[in-house]
Amino acid sequence: MAERAKRDDPPVPEPGIRLSGESLGIDVGGTGVKAALVDLATGELSSERIREKTPHPATPDAVAATIATVVGRVLEGRDAPATIPAGCGLPGVIKDGRLMTAANIDSGWLEVSAEEVIGAAIGRPVLAINDADAAGIAEMTYGAGAGHLGTVLLLTIGTGIGTALFIDGRLVPNMELGHVEMRGKDAETLVSGASRERRGLGWKRWAREFDQYLDRMERYFWPDLIILGGGVSKDLARYERWLTTRAPIRPAVHLNASGIIGAAFAAAAAVATPGGPSVDTAVATKPGRGRSTATKRAAPRPRATPRARTTAARATPEVAAPAATGRAKRTKPKPAPPQA
Repeated sequence: MAERAKRDDPPVPEPGIRLSGESLGIDVGGTGVKAALVDLATGELSSERIREKTPHPATPDAVAATIATVVGRVLEGRDAPATIPAGCGLPGVIKDGRLMTAANIDSGWLEVSAEEVIGAAIGRPVLAINDADAAGIAEMTYGAGAGHLGTVLLLTIGTGIGTALFIDGRLVPNMELGHVEMRGKDAETLVSGASRERRGLGWKRWAREFDQYLDRMERYFWPDLIILGGGVSKDLARYERWLTTRAPIRPAVHLNASGIIGAAFAAAAAVATPGGPSVDTAVATKPGRGRSTATKRAAPRPRATPRARTTAARATPEVAAPAATGRAKRTKPKPAPPQA
């Protein structure tokens, strides 16, 4: 990964950047550790997705060992070069490759260099990124948010509530909005997917409480589009009638694979950024600074489409500006926040 200033956020992919080739994505959650290779041109998994249960307690050594097992199974029998980019989504704020919060993972991770621990376990450099940010990158690049300008908010509703915020396609990193106060508690302890099951709530009652959380998000950020990911997103039809948001709501396209896809893309984009190390698996041109050979053969597209690769180890990215689809239609006005 490119050298970054101390305590810096993870590198953010340029809006509209397109890559090809393969990258390794890892997703560490409260219940499972998953990994797969990702085709960067299409956003599809190019290997089997391997999953193991998250160890308990989820200490750095235990999680790193599980990651090594999962990655070993993904790469088994494959001629994966040592320079292939690798990204790992983790449930917490990431600064300078270190976990600064640990709400859904063992507190032993605090201030530990996740990039060093995981990189040593799998024998290759790793980019660490917030898991919800990774899911958001996947949906903004290949899924429900592709081509959308304005303010887009992604929520992953699972063990907790992960959040990713995008403004005109650019990620605002580490927005841990699942921990905002709601009735004197962290919101995710009341309205996450795991909380719904723990509290024994039916879809109607849970949705009405979740709608209160969405109302808070709309008052703070006025999103033009809300994307729901995580376990409950596949059941949106069962509860969307009780949601009263101004912004339209869409389910995530890539569901439980989004964290893998986004982590893989972020890692590849990081090594492709001008000024980073010279890695021949991902070399990008920035918007407005020329095109790659692949781009010259075809006009830029708002979304990546499958195309043949020249070699398995070579990745030639192309950059395309996001489609100017405008802001999402506002369907219902919201009152202004109460005065302090």
